[in-house]
Amino acid sequence: MSKNTQGLPTHHEKNKELCPECGGELHIRNSKQGTFLGCSNYPECHFLRPLHEKSEIKKVLSGTHCPLCEKELVLTQGKYGLFISCSGYPECQYTAQLSETSDEKEQVPCPSCKKGHLIKRQSRFGKTFYACDNYPSCKYAVNDKPVNEFCPDCHWPILVERKTASANRIICPKKGCGYRGKPI
Repeated sequence: MSKNTQGLPTHHEKNKELCPECGGELHIRNSKQGTFLGCSNYPECHFLRPLHEKSEIKKVLSGTHCPLCEKELVLTQGKYGLFISCSGYPECQYTAQLSETSDEKEQVPCPSCKKGHLIKRQSRFGKTFYACDNYPSCKYAVNDKPVNEFCPDCHWPILVERKTASANRIICPKKGCGYRGKPI
């Protein structure tokens, strides 16, 4: 054990944690699932522990009730961000997206299945996209904000707003169609 000038153990050494299975030193590691502590004797010892305990339920939404079982709804942190779920999980598996902002009144119908509507979603990396709310039976998605207008060239039921280097434009998202509207 190394000592500093006062003869005390250094900060690094007094915070060492030992593996409860083999006594080896635990080190911070990274993976797709997040940061964790892993044994330095890997692959002989397979011990690991999450660095931060994850709390599934963030906040109970008092005054709200599940439409399926009438229990309270909770705000939950999942793999793809925040969403609303039933506090009775796993017996009740009700989930809902967070409410969209009030300025998005116009719903754009899905051009693929024609049953659902395109709603704003966020990937696990924080990127915004618009996908059919009829998922998983319809997997249609676009990266740019949809506009409820037909393409004048190919007659595709929607156009999208795309920010280009020069200006914002309305363009057709259908592959093979090169329609580009005037700058907005």
